[in-house]
Amino acid sequence: MRKLKVGVVGCGGIANGKHLPAMKRNGNFEIVAFCDLIEERAQKAKAEYGTEDAKIYTDYTELLKEDVEAVYVLTPNSSHAPISIAAMEAGKNVMCEKPMAKTYAEAKAMVETAERTGKILTIGYQSRYRADSAYLKSACENGELGEIYYAKAHALRRRAVPTWGVFLDAEKQGGGPLIDIGTHALDLTLWMMDNYEPEMVVGYIYRKLADQTQTYTVEDSAFGFIRMKNGATIVLESSWALNTLDTREAQTTLCGTKAGADMADGLRINRVNHSRQCVEKPDLAAGGVAFYDGISEKPDDVEQRVFYNAVVNGGELTVKPRQAMVVTQILEAIYESGRTGKAIYF
Repeated sequence: MRKLKVGVVGCGGIANGKHLPAMKRNGNFEIVAFCDLIEERAQKAKAEYGTEDAKIYTDYTELLKEDVEAVYVLTPNSSHAPISIAAMEAGKNVMCEKPMAKTYAEAKAMVETAERTGKILTIGYQSRYRADSAYLKSACENGELGEIYYAKAHALRRRAVPTWGVFLDAEKQGGGPLIDIGTHALDLTLWMMDNYEPEMVVGYIYRKLADQTQTYTVEDSAFGFIRMKNGATIVLESSWALNTLDTREAQTTLCGTKAGADMADGLRINRVNHSRQCVEKPDLAAGGVAFYDGISEKPDDVEQRVFYNAVVNGGELTVKPRQAMVVTQILEAIYESGRTGKAIYF
């Protein structure tokens, strides 16, 4: 398998915590350029993950002149769109971190650029690659749940406000837990339902606990009610700080006409069989039965493998840009509804 030459824009937490180690484990990536506003971070990333002659930049427009096939955009949310668009215009394929963008208009521009240039664009929703997510997606695609008409997207932390990066900066991030972790839960839920046609959103945004501390300016919790055009409804709950013991992150609950599913105690699928209520709990700690028992592949590693295969071999993307665009559209509507106190209709 040939090496894929890539450049990385943004050498902070998400780069070092997810993408760079996964690319190194994969072995088929050759990272030849690093860019960060703080040059020392780019130097450190090169030393750990780059080629010996990898270039260092503090201006991403200079990196885009490099002979690379793909660019990783691992920067704050406000710069996702301009960097991704510039990269695709320069003939590069793009892996952009989640969420796709701060606004729907920016996300739409990214999609239009990808379609016009023919470049690959995908978004870092790695929760899709978990073993429980893959199993549940197969069940949904096989019609085992029937029509999924009610769902919940869970992204609740009790007390876990990020203290690194720019997560508390509304201008750079676009918001707090809703756009940070709520985006994963909503993406997972829409993907399982295979439903990307929202009709109406009502949102509620709170700063109840944040106002007690004054340590950050974004929301501490946000909740949304989403009605889809086919009549299905989704409740989205997200928080960094909330007085609750029902904490779940990047999880979904699905209710269909044939069965339901949740991830509250591992993946559980509930249904009626032989006139009895029953619960199916697959063993996801082991490998596939056709191979061997062992720990399932890490989601980060699957994500890199899928992107590599899409760029090098023309394989299918798991996270398609138009899907991620709808996630951003709904999140923006929840914020707008929370701000205005009105329902947002699409």
